[in-house]
Amino acid sequence: MPTIEANGCPIHVEVEGPDGMPSLILSNSLGTTLHMWDGQVAPFRKHFRLVRFDRRGHGRSGLTKGPYSMELLARDVLAIMDGLGIRKANWCGLSMGGMEGMWLGANAPERFERMVLSNTSSYFADKKGWNDRLALVRDKGVPAFAATNMERWFTKGFRERDPRAIAGMAAMFAATPLEGYLACAEAVRDMDHRDLLARVKVPTLVIIGRHDPATVPEAGEYICNHIPGAEHFIIDAAHISNIEQPQQFNDAVLNFLTRR
Repeated sequence: MPTIEANGCPIHVEVEGPDGMPSLILSNSLGTTLHMWDGQVAPFRKHFRLVRFDRRGHGRSGLTKGPYSMELLARDVLAIMDGLGIRKANWCGLSMGGMEGMWLGANAPERFERMVLSNTSSYFADKKGWNDRLALVRDKGVPAFAATNMERWFTKGFRERDPRAIAGMAAMFAATPLEGYLACAEAVRDMDHRDLLARVKVPTLVIIGRHDPATVPEAGEYICNHIPGAEHFIIDAAHISNIEQPQQFNDAVLNFLTRR
């Protein structure tokens, strides 16, 4: 699979599906790799040429010195598209992937057919919460936050029902390079996309987790209410909704992206 140079950083990319299909780019949450989307590959590949990637500072991609910004991370996506020769794509981003999507929808709308912004926020007023988390991770390492993070990412019922999935996600999170996690988390903390939303000219679906404590339902409602013509879908999950409710998630995404 290709490695693409994006603004001075090698980005690991995986592409699946025939060249003639429309492209769908999947973008992960903070502290995950492209394997967060493994459960979507089979159903989505029936309709799209899938492009998945590890964000800089994560997985098999390079790690550059911070600070990062959401603009830098979104421009990495445009570099990936240019490197693969993709003129126009569909987008599905969850959490941090949705934040990149807002920037792209406002600043490069001509590159995208439709967008799904899932379990995400345009702004975090509570800087103290982020600073406390960053201090903990900086002091004790990424693995020290893994168990607490699983409680934010998944409902209690799902954690009890599928401990194997939780263990896999906890291991993925714990393996995130410290400096990559910190630089990306700082970009999330400092992001303010509220003024961008009215400029998003791409047809957009906002997926809202009914039980999401990380990007609360009100944050998704705000995004939906401020992107012209945006639609929303409420999913019965916490934060990582594509894993907690894969059928609901897949159906919502495909119904929106393949609608004629």
